Amino acid sequence: MESYRWLGLVSNQGFVSIVDDELDITILFRDALLSVAGISIFTFTDSKIALEHFRTNSTAYVLVLSDFRMAGLDGIELMKKIKELNPLVRTILTTAFEADEELFKEYVKKEIISAFLLKPIRLDNLREEVNNQLRYFESQR
Repeated sequence: MESYRWLGLVSNQGFVSIVDDELDITILFRDALLSVAGISIFTFTDSKIALEHFRTNSTAYVLVLSDFRMAGLDGIELMKKIKELNPLVRTILTTAFEADEELFKEYVKKEIISAFLLKPIRLDNLREEVNNQLRYFESQR
């Protein structure tokens, strides 16, 4: 199984990664975000490979969307490492499980997580949050 899929690279587009150990989720989210202008989307089912891609392209990234619970490197650890490499990148964490709201609030306060979405996610809500994060990223440049 492919660890990531590449959807065309245009030099003036910001990179967005979708990281989830369920391939169907990465495809669903990718397809929902194809209408968002100005981004190149990468999907990963392995968070360690996603981190390596981020390391190689950290200055091109604008957003990383990741599931919370994944084997190997979970979503919080992935976000921490990403923020160490590029503190400006926006991060959205998703989960289908009961979340420790206080813990997530702490990570938002520490600017490790930019936003949090509980699965199942309405695709229009996903697009709206991604657009909000992209606008915030642009305003900080």
